[in-house]
Amino acid sequence: MKPVIALVGRPNVGKSTLFNRLTKSRDAIVADFAGLTRDRHYGDGRHNGTEFIVVDTGGFEPDSTTGIVKAMAHQTRQAVAEADVVIFVVDVRLGLSVQDHDIARYLRTAQKNVLIAVNKAEGMAESPMLNEFHELGMGELHPISAAHGQGIRSLLDAALEGYVRDEEEDEHGAGPERPIRLAVAGRPNVGKSTLINTWLGEERLVAFDMPGTTRDAITVPFERDGQRFELIDTAGLRRKGQVFEAIEKFSVIKTLQAIADANVVVLLLDATQGVTDQDAHIAGYILDSGRAVVIAINKWDAVDSYQRQMLDRSIEARLAFLKFAPLVNISALKRQGLGPLWKSIADAHASANRKMPTPVLTRLLMEAVEHQQPRRDGMYRPKMRYAHQGGMNPPIIVVHGTSLDHVTDAYKRFLEGRFRDHFKLVGTPLKIEMRSGRNPFTDKEE
Repeated sequence: MKPVIALVGRPNVGKSTLFNRLTKSRDAIVADFAGLTRDRHYGDGRHNGTEFIVVDTGGFEPDSTTGIVKAMAHQTRQAVAEADVVIFVVDVRLGLSVQDHDIARYLRTAQKNVLIAVNKAEGMAESPMLNEFHELGMGELHPISAAHGQGIRSLLDAALEGYVRDEEEDEHGAGPERPIRLAVAGRPNVGKSTLINTWLGEERLVAFDMPGTTRDAITVPFERDGQRFELIDTAGLRRKGQVFEAIEKFSVIKTLQAIADANVVVLLLDATQGVTDQDAHIAGYILDSGRAVVIAINKWDAVDSYQRQMLDRSIEARLAFLKFAPLVNISALKRQGLGPLWKSIADAHASANRKMPTPVLTRLLMEAVEHQQPRRDGMYRPKMRYAHQGGMNPPIIVVHGTSLDHVTDAYKRFLEGRFRDHFKLVGTPLKIEMRSGRNPFTDKEE
């Protein structure tokens, strides 16, 4: 699973600036979940081929006992508990404070790998002002400038030391000998526990409980109709007698890791509550991760026809970006709709790993252009030559030609629709990349 890096420090030392630097975009913030302090955010980063999750926390006051500061401290403690590496951010311009000592004392008791990032140190790599931070007694200092990007590479080298990129895992594929990794994601109390227990109890083929990671993420192998699966539970599983029970304890980190580690994700919604902001955030992360997805609407038997109409409108409005995902109405408690759900999971996985021959893709591309040419953009008329498959899970189609950077998003959606229809792609995102060749005549202009 992706390593987790938590950013911790007192207020206004530059944690959010460092977060944006590590995720390379303010838009990389993927979740602001209800019930969490607004200053706690999650994003994805990548360094030298290694992907990781970054957690930005609010200003940390370990000894606070009242109000919002206490709530922020609680969220920071949880972020530290879930992290593999903690980056303790301090401010060289403000100097060492009593609060920095309090945070350092707490981090020593947390028994985590802690790195001290001395921020706002542009042009001060040899400054004696850095030396006072050695008083914290937490090892080597890493002078950085989050605003200017200085020292970030060496900081990440130290943070990710020992985390080797797994080429096999990066493929996110499940070959003929590998089980399908299936994650169940959703907010608390939508019925994840009931669905998981129904699956496991019904099949009675659970072999063992594989050891979890330090974050207690547990994978349960099971088999159905000869197909092996690895069920990744976002809440963690525990054994009670001979029965597995899901603990309904929501953890953002575990949800993000389960999604990133899966081949197929079941996004579980509650029919009685509609689509919430939290559901939309999770759905957005699934899309960004490129995972195949099936939307399962649980507790369908508990709503009347009017509520079902309102739910349909809510899904159309708030999850429009997942139009490719099949919708399955189920009742995990009454074991209704589980057959169609399994079929949708199989179809989504098959679509995500569909092989698309180059001659067929090129023929479909030419037919699409013959039916409707891309719109001219000023003096540029995009010309498409051929297409080939550039990857799987999610499938990627690469189109080659000239002036393709002028192809509109609307035309890309038009192409996507034709490719989807021919290859019967359901439940998986489809990425279309445009690659323009060099125009040989541009270099001959006087």
